[in-house]
This record gives sequence, structure tokens and C-alpha cells, in this order.
Amino acid sequence: MATFTFELVSPERLLFSGEVESVVVPSSEGEMTVMAGHAPVMAVLKPGVVAVSEGKGAVRRLFVRGGFADVGPDGLTILAEVALPMEELDVATLAQHVRDAEEDVADAKTDEARQAAAERLSQLTELRDALVH
Repeated sequence: MATFTFELVSPERLLFSGEVESVVVPSSEGEMTVMAGHAPVMAVLKPGVVAVSEGKGAVRRLFVRGGFADVGPDGLTILAEVALPMEELDVATLAQHVRDAEEDVADAKTDEARQAAAERLSQLTELRDALVH
């Protein structure tokens, strides 16, 4: 299978950089699978799991919250506000993300900001429920 370059970066660190076969990206418009030769696109991320297929059945899973994905001729770059390997994500960490999102809803000054924060809260709650079960 053809490969392409993928990088996932957060403000704290570079979480992944290398050649991959495919990447499933949790975008605000729905999950999208990026493979070699994908059309250029930019997408806003929703909280969720990026699944990176490195080949030979190996799949690395990384939690992301906020940011965007950019597919271009050179490959895929994800710039995430928060990103960490799923092994580092526990129920307590996710619960803190949910509490932060609840505060964002309460602190929103406009209907548009409140709606965006509520959507983010809903996505995080869904992810937390999936992690627990």
C-alpha cells in the first residue's frame, strides 16, 4: 500500500512524524480517512481519536481536542490544541476535559460561543462514555 508523510503536533510536543498508510481524522464534519494521494483539504478537529495505520496491521491511537488537519501535496499535518497517546488518556484526564468544557459553556458570552462550547462538551462526553465502556 502507498504511504505518505504524517505529522501530529501539539503545543507541548511532536507526537508523531513518519510515513503511514492511512489516518482516520475526527473532523467537525465527520470522520475522514486520509490515504496517499488524498485531495487537498483543511478540516477543523472535534475531540476524538486519530487512528494512524503504520502498516503491517499496526495502528496507533492518539486523542486530540481542538485544532485542524491540513492535507496537502506533502501529506497530512494535524495541529492540535491538545493531543496525547491513548495510553496516557485516563478517565480522570478526560473528566477534567469535560469539566473545562462545562466551564466554557457557562462562561460563553454569546449564543454562538455557547453553542460551540456545548457541541465540544457533547463530543467530549461521548468520548468519555466510549472510553469507560
